[in-house]
Amino acid sequence: MAKRWLASGGAVVLAGILGVALLLRDGGAACAAARAGDKATFYDLGDGPGNCSFPSAPADDLFVALGEEDYDDGAMCGSYLDVKGPNGKVRVKVIDSCPPCEAGHIDLSRTAFKKIADEVDGIVPISFTKVRTPKVPGPVSVRLKEGSSQYWFAALIDNHGSPLRSVKINGKTASRTDFNYWIVDGGAGSGPFTIKFTDAYGKTTTVPGIKLKPGLTQKLRGVIKAVKPKPSPKRTPAKKPAPAPKPPILESAPASSAPPPVVEPPVALVARPASC
Repeated sequence: MAKRWLASGGAVVLAGILGVALLLRDGGAACAAARAGDKATFYDLGDGPGNCSFPSAPADDLFVALGEEDYDDGAMCGSYLDVKGPNGKVRVKVIDSCPPCEAGHIDLSRTAFKKIADEVDGIVPISFTKVRTPKVPGPVSVRLKEGSSQYWFAALIDNHGSPLRSVKINGKTASRTDFNYWIVDGGAGSGPFTIKFTDAYGKTTTVPGIKLKPGLTQKLRGVIKAVKPKPSPKRTPAKKPAPAPKPPILESAPASSAPPPVVEPPVALVARPASC
């Protein structure tokens, strides 16, 4: 286990230089979440690989240990966090756990800490977020644990970027350990092996051609399938309401023609002779 130093009341510094009381602790550190108001300290990994079992720290020395709650029994191993502090921000890889760290407290490498704060500060307020499908420094690598055979299989997977959700070896489902190895207790044969893993966001990667060579890191290009967005359900257009029937047009019957007036023939008036 790597030794790391935590401030007991203020700054984290080298003992004997500033005379600050330091608390020695073993293991790793864990904290993940996207909450403002969290805090960060720093530590030196030393000779140990960290609880995630990676053979070495990242080449850029930018890494982090998470408290037990966010370390999540190794589920965060190999993933990345973006951390923002008083002086800037940095992207770090999760390679370790820190049992003493409470939720919201992450433990950075010294190099990472100095990118976001002054080293003498020791403990600083930060915010951090998980990175989805980050850029990784190389192809997927697989390392079979010493003791692996056709009867017992254990693999360490690196350069996957996002947290892993599931792993299958030649079609057999593997179980994850808290030290980041994926195990098939009954073995998966004598190889070669095809490893298919799915990350927390549903992206799958298939890596063929893994040989039964315990202790050797094998770097291979995997076939990646991005998550296909689910098609939106087709919306059936609403039917237009049928137009209301037009009221029947009632045509008024033409008024009957009045019968022509009866014209009496003219009566001839005969003048009567005047009486005598």
